[in-house]
Amino acid sequence: MNKMKIGCHLSVSKGYYKMGVDALSIDANCFQFFTRNPRGGATKKLADGDLEKLTALMKENDFAPILAHAPYTLNPAAADERVREFALMVMQDDLRILEGIPGNYYNFHPGSHVGQGAEKGIELIVAHLNQVLDPGLRTTVLLETMSGKGSEVGRTFEEIRAIIDRVDHPELLGVCMDSCHIYSAGYDIVNDLDGVLTAFDKVIGLERLKAIHLNDSMKPFNSHLDRHEKIGAGTIGLEALVRFTNHPVLRALPFYLETPHEDLTGYAEEIRVLREAYQG
Repeated sequence: MNKMKIGCHLSVSKGYYKMGVDALSIDANCFQFFTRNPRGGATKKLADGDLEKLTALMKENDFAPILAHAPYTLNPAAADERVREFALMVMQDDLRILEGIPGNYYNFHPGSHVGQGAEKGIELIVAHLNQVLDPGLRTTVLLETMSGKGSEVGRTFEEIRAIIDRVDHPELLGVCMDSCHIYSAGYDIVNDLDGVLTAFDKVIGLERLKAIHLNDSMKPFNSHLDRHEKIGAGTIGLEALVRFTNHPVLRALPFYLETPHEDLTGYAEEIRVLREAYQG
């Protein structure tokens, strides 16, 4: 039986290797982290040998790819040129660092068009990606499915596909599906998971789906509000999320918990519950 690939969001403040150690302490075999302050732009200075130690630990413990998450302040679809320049600087720097641990994932929220319209937002995101997607890149960049609040781009599978279709190097792009986001966006993973995955395959292609953000939702279906909840405590519910992780299309993918916990104890319990229910 294949072991479930599951982890949680960890802090990079103590270094990359320490995140790997923390992951092992809660029976995780992958993890996600913010590359820098999620509400700002500062990044942690790398300690000598830190990436190499993490790479060795991952290999020794059969880790799934780790998922680096861009800061929330990154908005390549912004109307303000200075905001777009900041997004370009951040992503280029992040991808440079991640080349030290190749074969992993870099996830970002596609952006918000802030009143310019979705088409203009997509145009700006594509222009941004064409500046950062170098053919020699060894990190796969993931577009995250969004809940559709405000002027977010990526609220539908069609918007994500439009971005992929227009970049110069689509082979370097994948998708991270967030269970809370797509449920809030109007994709009913509780009552029609097969239909949602069929739609994803038809529009984007399941071969593009590389990672899952596994979250329950505080808000109801089709609310277009992004509010994560602990596994089993929200409107999606434990039963539906267990079906989600055991679905033949999804169960081999890595799952990254972004549920609201103050320490690792809560994540450890969620991982235990989900592993016990896993049928991989």
